[in-house]
Amino acid sequence: MAAATSSRTSSSSRTSSYRAPRDPADATSLVIAAAMGDEPADTILENCSIYSVYTGEILHDMQISIYGDRISYVGHDASHTRGSRTTTVDLEGRRVAPGYADPHIHIDQFVMPAEFAKEALLCGVTSLFSDPIDVVSVAGYRGFEEFLRAGRGLPIRIFQTVPGGLPVDPRFSRRGSGAMLARQRTAVRRNPDVLGMGEVFSWTKVTERDPRTMRSISDMTRQHCIINGHTAGASGKKLAAYVASGIISCHEPINFDQAIERLRLGMWVMIREGSIRRDLEGIIREVISHGPYLERLMFCSDGLDPAAIREFGHIDHCVREAVRLGIHPVDAVTMATRNVFDYYMMGRDLGGIAPGRLADILVMRKGDDSSFRPETVMVGGRTVVSKGRLAVDVPARRMPAWIRRTVRIPRLSASDFEVRARGRATSANTIVLKTEIITGLGTARVVCDGDGRVVPHPDAADVWKVAAFDRIRSGGGSSAIRGRRSVGFLEGLGGDVGAFASTWSFHENDMIVIGSNDAEMAAVANHLTKNNGGVAVSCNGRIVASMPLQFAGIVSTAPFETVLEQFGQVNGAMSDAGCRFERPVLIPLFLPFLALPLVRMTAGGMVHVTGGRRVDPLRYGDA
Repeated sequence: MAAATSSRTSSSSRTSSYRAPRDPADATSLVIAAAMGDEPADTILENCSIYSVYTGEILHDMQISIYGDRISYVGHDASHTRGSRTTTVDLEGRRVAPGYADPHIHIDQFVMPAEFAKEALLCGVTSLFSDPIDVVSVAGYRGFEEFLRAGRGLPIRIFQTVPGGLPVDPRFSRRGSGAMLARQRTAVRRNPDVLGMGEVFSWTKVTERDPRTMRSISDMTRQHCIINGHTAGASGKKLAAYVASGIISCHEPINFDQAIERLRLGMWVMIREGSIRRDLEGIIREVISHGPYLERLMFCSDGLDPAAIREFGHIDHCVREAVRLGIHPVDAVTMATRNVFDYYMMGRDLGGIAPGRLADILVMRKGDDSSFRPETVMVGGRTVVSKGRLAVDVPARRMPAWIRRTVRIPRLSASDFEVRARGRATSANTIVLKTEIITGLGTARVVCDGDGRVVPHPDAADVWKVAAFDRIRSGGGSSAIRGRRSVGFLEGLGGDVGAFASTWSFHENDMIVIGSNDAEMAAVANHLTKNNGGVAVSCNGRIVASMPLQFAGIVSTAPFETVLEQFGQVNGAMSDAGCRFERPVLIPLFLPFLALPLVRMTAGGMVHVTGGRRVDPLRYGDA
């Protein structure tokens, strides 16, 4: 089909937000006039079939008129809206859907928003609801503002939430870890791109009525804002208490039983299908078996790595999978569109193809009723994807120098990775890798030299050093770093590498270094500091794979294709060295994550999360 670009497209279709005009009454009157034919349409899409998310039907032989950035008419005959300058596009029977939305995604990962937007648009995703928790963890309010700027001027809608989970645990998190003051939260809420609060993932802060958390929730509810939830592990009275706070969504259910418990309590459930977990198939199969609990179900990714989006797609993949499993196509499209905007209380403007809605429209390939990957994508009436290719320039914003300088660790040496005993150490407490994400507490034999330096016993198989450095507040030489780093032991990585390190970790953003050789651990850490952040693998004294992450030490400023290649090289290098996990990059990412059991590693020490205590890396005597 021919590309169509509205002659009266407002600024809202060229930016991430939609803003009300100075006089909403005048704008509404113009759309009404266009619906009546008193004002000519800019574009008419004719001979199409519409996925009606309002009635559950597929409407055939339909026509859609677009005036400015909004739909003005939907029906069988739009001829009364045609004028001398109206562009008419014959869709030849193609199916048409509203633009897909991802209701919970962390886009402060891997690539900058401009690069991610390109990939998302090709998948038909026209709206992203972003929780930039990691950039805020690194750079606080200033980082949040910078990330808002990075998402502006893009041909996709990016709606932001104020991170609601920082600090993860004040007892163990880095002091000042991303915490935004009440006045700062109020200030950013004046921005029309900021809708509310991101996931409050430490649900015990709610059930135990943590004063700071209660104030944050109260501030947001007073402003009629949405607050996203995170209820992994909560059930019964604890889940009920969480819902009573006014937080009514969750993306954490991993099976149908968890999903239906939340739905019965009035929550909205975002079925996660992304790089961290893929829960869609198990939940949808049970939904079909037990009954259509669809009105409060959505799809979300919770974040996508470059390989995942290239292999599977984005929300289009969720729609395909749901239909393959037996969900009616219109219902699957509804879960990807209308339900999202109903949850965010934005249904008057987005989520369906109807008069007055913003013209975010997907046109599927002719004769293709199963891929749900669009041939044409319109955002606010402007064609941004045509014939499966980007039809617009996606500008990349220059970032300030300060956001590149968040890895502040002085040069390290092998001695910075030593573990020293206070007495006769007999064994070590270890972090046992059960998966890339899930850990346990173990023990391993150690030996101690005459100077008190402790290393794994030669007979202790697959035992590694693991170190965490506060890379944001460090500085002032080697003596200063010692108070802001911890070193312990880890089991179960597998393979034979000198060192593996990352400056990006949920949501402490410590530098995590895993290794079998202290000198190589120092070398790979110094490599990342020199390059302002990233992920790197060292073997036999040589850096064999590296993925630089220059923006706050967590996001690459390189093109998507470059990051995709580097991501593959890092995972490939670990796999080639014998690592037993499929996605090794996730290991340093989750090691400091204090919202998950059982044992985590932070710059402040090894933490037993469920026990709420620090763990000494060494065991003494008969302990």
